[in-house]
Amino acid sequence: MATTIDSASLPLRAESYPLSLGHYDEVFADTGVPRSSCVEVMNALAQIDLSALCERVQIASARIGLSFGLDVPLAIDPIPRMIDAREWTSIEAALLQRTRALNAFVADAYNDQKIFEAGVVPRRLLETSAGYEPCMRGLLDPSSPAAAVAGFDLVRDADGELLVLEDNLRMPSGAAYATALRRLVEPALTASVKPLPLDSYSAALAKTLGGGLRERAGGETAAIVSDGPSSGAWFEHRELGRALELPVITPGELESARGHLYFRIGRERCRLDAIYRRVDGDRLSEPDGSLTALGELLMPALRAGHLRCVNAFGTGIGDDKLTHSYLERFVRFYLGEELLLRSVRSYDLGDEAELKVALERLEELVIKPRDGFGGQGVTIMSRVDSRTRRETEDQVRLDPTGFVAQETVALSTHPTVCDGRLAPRHVDLRPFVVSGRGWMRAMAGGLTRYAPAAGEMIVNSSRGGGCKDTWVLEQAAVGAA
Repeated sequence: MATTIDSASLPLRAESYPLSLGHYDEVFADTGVPRSSCVEVMNALAQIDLSALCERVQIASARIGLSFGLDVPLAIDPIPRMIDAREWTSIEAALLQRTRALNAFVADAYNDQKIFEAGVVPRRLLETSAGYEPCMRGLLDPSSPAAAVAGFDLVRDADGELLVLEDNLRMPSGAAYATALRRLVEPALTASVKPLPLDSYSAALAKTLGGGLRERAGGETAAIVSDGPSSGAWFEHRELGRALELPVITPGELESARGHLYFRIGRERCRLDAIYRRVDGDRLSEPDGSLTALGELLMPALRAGHLRCVNAFGTGIGDDKLTHSYLERFVRFYLGEELLLRSVRSYDLGDEAELKVALERLEELVIKPRDGFGGQGVTIMSRVDSRTRRETEDQVRLDPTGFVAQETVALSTHPTVCDGRLAPRHVDLRPFVVSGRGWMRAMAGGLTRYAPAAGEMIVNSSRGGGCKDTWVLEQAAVGAA
């Protein structure tokens, strides 16, 4: 059910903006009045031709080749998401805490495995995780964060509480899209108070990689390893290469010799000390323990300690949806703290008691494959037909350890330009944290993603979703360019 607000008397436009009951709107309170941090922005946007604004941003986007997938233009909404700096301070502290706990878990999983020995987390989490790489056991340095880049999916529920929906440690994407959007959206709007800059992200990533391609005068040689133009995130790989002044190469351009990794620039063979891995097929080992082609290429240098990977191979256990359900225990076990930002309640279906509870209310939950990504395989049980519900339940009963169940969250909405006027679309937020030995940095904001259609809850770009710039503001004050 929706409440239609006559916006003629509001700082918006002379159209109506529907507020859906049961959902929190990021800009408008239930009364239809803009939230205090958004008033000036909405006042200014009321004076702008939104269709023309969209067109300017899309033209600028096409000019830089912003795309997701092979030449698929990325849908961009020019209305920035606004986060009050005071709230962001709390969010940032929670993200840093979460990153510390997850990196501590990954280091423990590949070394002493104390959390399993203590019985705090069931060992089957590791034994059944598709993201676990047994060949990396003993090779991860506990003093250096294995997940140098961490990404998180944050959502707001119907009460406005911010929750963590998923953790991403394997190779989270989206940071370069966030910085590209800032270059496109901010010039289209003039602001008396600018959003906090995003420049520190590239600097932090460069720091953790140890430098660029340069002479080895005490420095390191690094490169981005990508699948190339066939990769869905090829734009991001090129952007990061440009920003970090790093070559972007494919696995086919790598050579292994005498415990080192090399690639060629013309006739010159360059030794690599660090790689930022962004390849989709990233397994080093097969289920039977034998090495994949990538493993054969990289393991000699990894075993010899001559190669650092950002992120380390094996960090995929952090992406495991079952790992997410134990985050609170990680924070208590490794940090001796209480979790600052709650996770969306998840059910470990490999636990008989949890499975029983979930099956009794399956129609109210979301079912996810443990190793899924990009929204693939996700079933919102309340939104599918009876046949799909039965098929999903049969899959869960047949292989409960392959799935997790999660509470359904009524995602918040944000005003988005649709056919020249503002309409609500469901959103999430992908913030990023970069870590090095003894330091951590969070991007100020991150990438806001919105669903392509009214009522749609899956916002992933791989499912047709679009993106917004995210502004962390001391106070919002913006006008038309």
